Amino acid sequence: MAYWLLKSEPQVYGIEDLEREGRAIWDGVRNYQARNYLMQMKEGDLCFFYHSGTTPPGIAGLCRVVRTLLPDPTQFDPESPYYDPKATPEKPRWYTVEVAFVEKWPLVPLAELKALFPPDHPLVKRGNRLSVMPVPPEVAERLIARRGSR
Repeated sequence: MAYWLLKSEPQVYGIEDLEREGRAIWDGVRNYQARNYLMQMKEGDLCFFYHSGTTPPGIAGLCRVVRTLLPDPTQFDPESPYYDPKATPEKPRWYTVEVAFVEKWPLVPLAELKALFPPDHPLVKRGNRLSVMPVPPEVAERLIARRGSR
């Protein structure tokens, strides 16, 4: 099993939305490196749900990958802000995953995460805006273990 971090602004789509819906497609990613990470995900992988664009930002819960290598439907929708005119159903450019809610956490703020993640990890590097990234197993295990102590 691998571990990932998925960023979303809670006013756009937050952990509460995923909890209410149960499952969701992680659509709208338009960065090639983030897309490539989505394409590496396997069913059963755990994802830390990170609230960005809020004060403070931080991990708000967990979800699990339940389906992989799905063409992102927003790339085909001319009304979507994520529309890609170069993408076709026969030759999609953007792929995503479907995730299922696991649990909501009390927010683990970025200030605390900086002590858990290696200093060169994209989450804690200044200026990084990557919305999907791997989490080292040893960091994931520490995060999961500490959730019970909050």
